[in-house]
Amino acid sequence: MTNPVFVAIDTADLGRARKLVRAVQPHVGGIKLGLQFFAANGPDGVRRLSEHGLPLFLDLKFHDIPNTVSRAIQSVRDLAPAVLTVHGAGGREMLKRARRIAGPNIKVVAVTVLTSLSDLDLKRTGIADDGATTGVAAIQTLRLARLAKDCGLDGVVCSGLEVAEIKAAWADGYFVVPGIRPAGSVRDDQKRVSSPAAAIADGASMLVVGRPITAAPDPAAAAAAIVASLAAAA
Repeated sequence: MTNPVFVAIDTADLGRARKLVRAVQPHVGGIKLGLQFFAANGPDGVRRLSEHGLPLFLDLKFHDIPNTVSRAIQSVRDLAPAVLTVHGAGGREMLKRARRIAGPNIKVVAVTVLTSLSDLDLKRTGIADDGATTGVAAIQTLRLARLAKDCGLDGVVCSGLEVAEIKAAWADGYFVVPGIRPAGSVRDDQKRVSSPAAAIADGASMLVVGRPITAAPDPAAAAAAIVASLAAAA
C-alpha cells in the first residue's frame, strides 16, 4: 500500500516548515499545506516545499461562486498539487466546474463537515437533521458525499467516523481523513477523531496528521511510529 500518511504543515514560518518536511520526508507519503501556510507564504512558499519531492495536498477549501472558484483553481494548477479541496456546500455548479478546471492530474475532493464540529455545532448553524436527535454530522457528511459523487469529484474529506459508510456507496472514491489521533494523543480542538489504523481499515485513502507529529519532541520518530502502527495492523 502506498504510504497514506500526509503531514499537515500548519505553520506560517517557512523555515520551520522546511525543517519539518526534511525531518519527516523519509517516513511519510506527502505533505498538506493549508490556509495558515498559504496566507503567509503564497505560491512561492508552496514551490519551496515542493522542492523536497513529496506529493502535495493543497487544502485551501475553496468556497465561493463558481466563477471565483474556477479562477482560483486556475491560479494554483501550476503548483501541481496531487489533491486539492473545495467545500461541498458550495453547490452543484461550483463542484462541477472545479472538477473540470482542475484537469485530469489533480484529484478534487469536497470538504464535508469539519472534524472540529459536533452535532450541536451543526444544529446551531441551522443544519437540518431529518428528525434525528443524534448523528447530525454524519447525516450532513453523507448528504455532501452523495452530491460530490454526483458531480464527478474524486472523493471527499470526512472524519473517520463516516468513511466506512461513504466507502460502501462509493467504492472507487478517494477519502481524505483528518482528525487522526494515535492512542494517547490529546484531541486539541478536534471533536470527531479516529485512530490511524481504524481509519485505514474503514476505507481512508489519505490520513492527515498534524500536531501528533509536528508538535512531538521528535517529529520524525512520531511519523515513523504512526506508519509502523499501520503496518502492524495490516
